[in-house]
Amino acid sequence: MNLKVLLPFGVFAQITGVSRIVAETSTGSFGLLPHRLDCAAALVPGILTYTTPGEGTVYIAVDEGVLVKSGAEVLISVRRAVGGTDLRALHEKVKREFLVIDAQAREVRAAVARMEAAFVGRFAEFQHGR
Repeated sequence: MNLKVLLPFGVFAQITGVSRIVAETSTGSFGLLPHRLDCAAALVPGILTYTTPGEGTVYIAVDEGVLVKSGAEVLISVRRAVGGTDLRALHEKVKREFLVIDAQAREVRAAVARMEAAFVGRFAEFQHGR
């Protein structure tokens, strides 16, 4: 199989010769072998595992997204991804990268909320000033 992992800003990974893929869905683990029927699945945050003869088993921590299998092509689109072959190192990478991004997202949401509150306040002043 050919596996392509897409992020919003580009291609995270493109691998050929994949013999097995395991992904996480809301109902549990979901396995793909080369001759499985075509399908689509909604992915939840978790560990995506794929195996190739050359690399062995590789792990990718993914955020929520979508998996589509069509023939020998498997396309996975997720918001964030971090890869590795050692689960312990991958866990540390995820903690560092995903938690920093989550903190930044909270700061952005707080800034937007402050701007909205200021806008509503000024709009109310404008309406009463008429």
